[in-house]
Amino acid sequence: MGTTQLEAAPEPKYWHLKTVLTDALDSEFTVGEILPNERDLAARFGVARATLRQALEQLELEGRLQRRRGVGTTVAPPRMGVAVASNDRDWPGGSADAWQAVDAAVEVPPAAVAAALDTAPDTEVHVLRRTRVSHGQPVAAELLYVPVGPAPDLTAVDAASGAARARAVVRELQRLGLDGEDRAVELGSARADDAKELDRLPGAPVLVVTTRYFSRGTTAAVSVATYRADTCRLTFGDTAGVEIHHAPETRAS
Repeated sequence: MGTTQLEAAPEPKYWHLKTVLTDALDSEFTVGEILPNERDLAARFGVARATLRQALEQLELEGRLQRRRGVGTTVAPPRMGVAVASNDRDWPGGSADAWQAVDAAVEVPPAAVAAALDTAPDTEVHVLRRTRVSHGQPVAAELLYVPVGPAPDLTAVDAASGAARARAVVRELQRLGLDGEDRAVELGSARADDAKELDRLPGAPVLVVTTRYFSRGTTAAVSVATYRADTCRLTFGDTAGVEIHHAPETRAS
């Protein structure tokens, strides 16, 4: 990494330093390589160690660096490629569904979800918990909310609690004709439950993908999927589908 003049930079020093470090990670470092210590880096770039730490913390949040106790700061591996949506619309649990059922319960959903489902605020719905793993690492946790209304046979689901019950609810949902779906993506902070599922600290940045499934003129299900923001990169194609792609293997991004 070469030196650079930061004094005249219009943005905060740490942000400009983050840009310089990003360029160096792309051109001079390989995945897993250990960065020089903070004292050497701060001296090389002519900044205070506090400024350097701010830049390193931002790069860690963005998934470019990993701080490992006893090892130091290393270049993170490429973000994982995990398809979030495809051109072929399908219910959860379809042949292309990569989610794994974990549990199911009957609960009152959050107010925002009840509004999306057009159910009364105190009406219980099926709440399915599912997870998604890629390359052996948890990358997403999902809560799938399914009201009884669109699929009356859901009242007959008598499978035991747990993954078996979750799969039974999904099977009943798939009996309906799928009219369409819409999807929204926003940045959020990991709740305690999601953080535990994703092996992150509570409050860590996450990407929240909310999907509504429509059938018979009503919202038949709502999915709230929480993805690790440090391992996933979302891109939007011409078809408005959302996918998470690998970064090029030659880059450390």
